[in-house]
Amino acid sequence: MSKPVVVLNGPNLGRLGRREPQIYGTTTHADLAARLVEYGRGLGLDVEVRQTDSEERMIGWIHEAADERTPVVINPAAWSHYSIAIADALAQLEAPCIEVHISNIAAREELRHHSVVSAHVTGTITGLGLKGYEAALAWLATS
Repeated sequence: MSKPVVVLNGPNLGRLGRREPQIYGTTTHADLAARLVEYGRGLGLDVEVRQTDSEERMIGWIHEAADERTPVVINPAAWSHYSIAIADALAQLEAPCIEVHISNIAAREELRHHSVVSAHVTGTITGLGLKGYEAALAWLATS
């Protein structure tokens, strides 16, 4: 039986492949999702990948994961830096949660240096590109 994991991607990540490829690369979100589902399968995980530009929808997905005790990989994107609502939702999780950032947020503009959600996750992976998602899934598979 596969262990369920949900990967939640925040605003503008649906534009991967077109959005600032010098920072985020040329892989599309659909390609990333397919890659993570396949990678997870090899680890014994049943991975579902979701993306939204709606903070309300993201909070609902986090609440769903909390209620079902589903492990989460989250890239809150811009919400990382200011969304107390996302942070409060993540604080309700009982299963592990890994925060992922494609770029190294500490090496970018100062406004991106701090993540308000980091205090409510198990760990953070930043700056490893799309491989950060795979590192998060690999860790969850063994936790």
